[in-house]
Amino acid sequence: MNNHDNILSFLGLAAKAGKVRSGEFMTEKTVKEKKARLVIIATDTSETSKKNYKDMCAYYHVPIYEYGSKEELGHAIGKEFRTSAVVTDEGFASGIIKKLQAREEHR
Repeated sequence: MNNHDNILSFLGLAAKAGKVRSGEFMTEKTVKEKKARLVIIATDTSETSKKNYKDMCAYYHVPIYEYGSKEELGHAIGKEFRTSAVVTDEGFASGIIKKLQAREEHR
C-alpha cells in the first residue's frame, strides 16, 4: 500500500470513529468552535475556496493540507464528493499530519 492510500485509509478510520466532519459548512463551524485539529482540502477545490480555508485556518491556528481529489476525499470518509474534511481528534490528526509531512519530504 502506498503512502497516498495510507493517508486516505487513516482518514477513513478517523471517520469511522466519528472524528471527522466534512463539507464547507461543517468545516467552518468546527474550526470556529476550536474543535478542529486538522483540515484537509481537496486539491481540485477552487482557488477562492482554498484561500478562504487557508485564511481561516491561519487565523484559528489549525494545520491545513491540500490532499487528494474531492472524489478521493469523499470516498475515504464514506461520502460523495467533499472539498474539505476536518479531523477533530488530536491522535488521528497528528498521525495523518506525520504521514502528510513524510509524503512532502519524499517529493
